[in-house]
Amino acid sequence: MIRRKSRRMMNQINVVPYIDVMLVLLVIFMVTAPMTNPGVVELPSVGQALKQPSAPLVLSVKADKRLELDGKLMQRDELLFAVRTQLEKDPQRSVVIAADKSVDYGEVIAVMDLMKQGNVEKVGLLLSPVTN
Repeated sequence: MIRRKSRRMMNQINVVPYIDVMLVLLVIFMVTAPMTNPGVVELPSVGQALKQPSAPLVLSVKADKRLELDGKLMQRDELLFAVRTQLEKDPQRSVVIAADKSVDYGEVIAVMDLMKQGNVEKVGLLLSPVTN
């Protein structure tokens, strides 16, 4: 009969696999650390709300693509002239585009582009706040 050699029990822990795992984790953390968002930035508050020097010109784009400037219907070609004459009286005024939500996005951009081509510097969008 062949006698098998009995294995001797080891009384030491093999730490090489643990070191390998730790090095892999270290590399993963080093690569992903710059990609994480550092957190929320708390902006400083001001003592009073910012006030515009004058009320803006409201340019409305209706659902049927009609254009209104402060409640008066306008054609696209006369719109720019009317905006320019208003801004000559008060150059600090801004133009705010209020479009119906069913209006195509391209139509709103076309009106905004028309204002930019006419050298109207302060053009923005008017939005209604979300109520809870």
